[in-house]
Formats: sequence, structure tokens, C-alpha cells
Amino acid sequence: MSAPLIVLVGPMGVGKSTVGQLLAERLGTGYRDTDADIVAAQGRTIAEIFVDDGESAFRALEKEAVRTALAEHEGVLALGGGAILDADTRGLLAGQQVVYLSMDVEEAVRRTGLNTARPLLAVNPRKQWRELMEARRHLYEEVATVVVATDGRTPEEVTRAALDALDALESKSVSPGDAPGTPGRRTLR
Repeated sequence: MSAPLIVLVGPMGVGKSTVGQLLAERLGTGYRDTDADIVAAQGRTIAEIFVDDGESAFRALEKEAVRTALAEHEGVLALGGGAILDADTRGLLAGQQVVYLSMDVEEAVRRTGLNTARPLLAVNPRKQWRELMEARRHLYEEVATVVVATDGRTPEEVTRAALDALDALESKSVSPGDAPGTPGRRTLR
């Protein structure tokens, strides 16, 4: 069974797509985004799906897109901001190399506050984002192998920090006597 090399999670606007593409380039592998998968399959934007069909319909599409991508994709995979709300999805992330890209509210408002394409932030961006993060932060942390703060960092700096954190984790988990390619371990470079 295949599995992604790295899965990125975090709130909307944190830079999962940008960092995911940079990680894929650095690792010489493919990049995939489950939100892009949904848009391609549905032929309409995420915002249009929310407006036309409602959040619960979108979440069902998202759950299926994530399940499919986790089973098929072997490169870097970025999940939509709310994908971790589903308990089955969180279960599928167990044992994966999951990087949670975090940011504080001021950075979030700067990046997403005026973006009308984000349906969950349409009314009061600062308040909505705080409420979303209060509901989601513990879920991001639950599934994360490592947490990388993005505040005040360029996408390249975030990419380097994610690789460094995963390398450090890998170094700690492999004993000197372990052979490379030990089952359950992945070489990240």
C-alpha cells in the first residue's frame, strides 16, 4: 500500500499549497492538494460548493478526497483546513508523517482577512478565525508528527524548518544499529 511521504495540515491561508510544492521540489517527488482534487472533480470552487450545497456536503466530498489521496499519493499531500474535523480522517493520518503548519491570528488576518473566496471567514474574519482555531487546534496537534510555526517566515524558511524537524525526529527514532529502510521508517531525502 502506498502512502504520502509528508502530509501537510493547518488552517486556511497558512501556506500549505506553497510549502507543499516547495517540499515536493526539494524531495524530488509529486505534490497533491485535496482541495484542488475536489475543485477538479466538481468543476466549481470550494466557495461555490459551500454556497450551493452547504458545509456538510463539502465535508463529505473532502473526506472522500482525503481518503483517496492518502491511498494513492506517494509524494507531498496538502489537506484542506477542515479535513481534520472528521474522526475517520484523523484515524487515517495515524502513522503518517504529518506536518502541522501553524500561525497566530494576526498573521491569519493579514493572509486571509480580505479574501472573499474563504466562505468560513466571510463575516468577521478575526473572530471567525479565532473560533475555528479554538475548535481545530487540538485536532491539528493530535494528528501532527511535527509542528512548524509560519509566522514571520518565508515559504522557503518554513520548508527548511519542516524538513529539519522531520530529519531530527527521524534521527531520534532510528537507532545506530537499524538498517536503512527499516519497516515503518521513511527516508525524507
